[in-house]
Amino acid sequence: MTKISAYYDSPVGTILIEAMDDAITALLFKDEKKIQPFANSNTSNDELIHKCILQLNEYFEGTRRQFDLPFQQNGTSFQQKIWLALTQIPYGQTISYMELSKRTGDVKAIRAVGTTNGKNQLSIVVPCHRVIGSNGTLTGYGGGLWRKRWLLEHEAKIAHGVKTLF
Repeated sequence: MTKISAYYDSPVGTILIEAMDDAITALLFKDEKKIQPFANSNTSNDELIHKCILQLNEYFEGTRRQFDLPFQQNGTSFQQKIWLALTQIPYGQTISYMELSKRTGDVKAIRAVGTTNGKNQLSIVVPCHRVIGSNGTLTGYGGGLWRKRWLLEHEAKIAHGVKTLF
């Protein structure tokens, strides 16, 4: 199948959305302001991108806490296990890289967990922004720490009515 893409203008900057084989394959922050109108040509991937945009709108409006989208990213079985575990972190909550290592069965794999977290191509939908340092500090985020902070504060405000302080 053909890969299609669209740019989404979010409150935290431009997000490149890609779909292929009836699954969202990437949601990546882009610093350039390259916005092109999304033209629906009635293919299943176009419908999927449209659904993704609608769900992102709901997320940023505070009315969506979980995404209902087929998504796929290529990786090893270990990476797939970590990415699946990320989707199980509740909205508005955070866990440490150490806790994520424990949840996935190998406390000694903390560095591999961090590396895999950094290779996540599905920002927000696979919520790698919910993983923080063991001491509670914000650490590493491909989209920039300011975006990670914004996403965490947005979710905390919606889920708990509070603004987190990082």
